[in-house]
Amino acid sequence: MLQTKIKQTLRDVADFPKPGIVFKDITPVLKDAALCAEITEALALQLKDVKIDVVAGIESRGFLFGLALAQALKVPFVPIRKAGKLPYKTIQQAYELEYGSAILEVHEDAFTAGQNVLIHDDLLATGGTVVAASKLVNQLQANVAAYSFLISLDFLNGKQKLADFSKHTFSLVSY
Repeated sequence: MLQTKIKQTLRDVADFPKPGIVFKDITPVLKDAALCAEITEALALQLKDVKIDVVAGIESRGFLFGLALAQALKVPFVPIRKAGKLPYKTIQQAYELEYGSAILEVHEDAFTAGQNVLIHDDLLATGGTVVAASKLVNQLQANVAAYSFLISLDFLNGKQKLADFSKHTFSLVSY
């Protein structure tokens, strides 16, 4: 089963980025090309009944499978980045996360009104980052069609925060 393979390959890093956090490190997964291909295929399969016009990946680990997923779905990819990283005119959204606060940005021409956007990231925790990304999509008058994650930390209840934006939230691994 794919979930078991992924769980066996992930690495837990205690006290990163601060004490009390157990970081789910996906870099061992990235070293397994066959597993990465299987993950991309499974992510795309979960979305087969959802209309997706563009995939938006959240910096930085959301870029890894986000771009591969966009290619599998044959749609464009848009990066959502931390403040100050994009070269063109941007819109911003501040947010709180488990261990601090930050600002996300996207190019002001990233989406067109009415587009159906899939937001992808490697991990769903409390949902703060993904809610900020959702607000950026909505600011540009596009729709959040769905969310996809490699990992969901269900015990942190982030999925409930996403229900206001889309009824479709998918992940391959849950804790």
